[in-house]
Amino acid sequence: MTYQIGILGGTGPAGRGLAIRLASAGYRVIIGGRDAERSVAVALGLVPRGSGTINGGSNEDAAAAEVVVVATPWDSAVDTVKSAKVLLEGKVVISMVNALQKEGRELVPMYPPRGSMAAQIAFALPLSRIAGAFHHLPASDMENLDSGINADVIIFGDDVDARRVTMEITNAITGLRAIEAGSMSLASPVEAFTAVCISINIRHKAHTYVRLAGMPDA
Repeated sequence: MTYQIGILGGTGPAGRGLAIRLASAGYRVIIGGRDAERSVAVALGLVPRGSGTINGGSNEDAAAAEVVVVATPWDSAVDTVKSAKVLLEGKVVISMVNALQKEGRELVPMYPPRGSMAAQIAFALPLSRIAGAFHHLPASDMENLDSGINADVIIFGDDVDARRVTMEITNAITGLRAIEAGSMSLASPVEAFTAVCISINIRHKAHTYVRLAGMPDA
């Protein structure tokens, strides 16, 4: 199924990278932001390869889509989803938010009251179906369609259907392979490991990503 996918906070590097990959996979994408005019301008600058489309608008426009990804900065994610709570009821909402803080040349994980940002979003949206995904992807390689990225995406959440939809969408994207990990209890270690990935990239001036050896081919 080709969903319409909205990205809250889609104008940032992570949102842009996911948007162009989704559109290149044939999805209709709406990137949202607090400034709708800026979102429109960013969307116009993204040129996918394939039959999909990218449009810009407000976060409310993005929240009106069939499936919604949260790509905002971590400290505004809960307020953003709360403001769109009614629009998000009953929908699959995918959190790619990492709570990280820079200390020197490293990123260190922050631990919200419920242990992870995905869990915080799930608590804020009790009538939505929450999954977590896309945490360990280098934004620049996602936005560059010629980067040759070949990454695994670890997917978790308590809602089985949300995990299924997230895996379907992930596997449709060139260069990504969905790995179903399990329940929301895994959110904290998955999100925190992003700090390791980014710190390695900073230290070695690299664009690393996660690839799990030993997994059977789909």
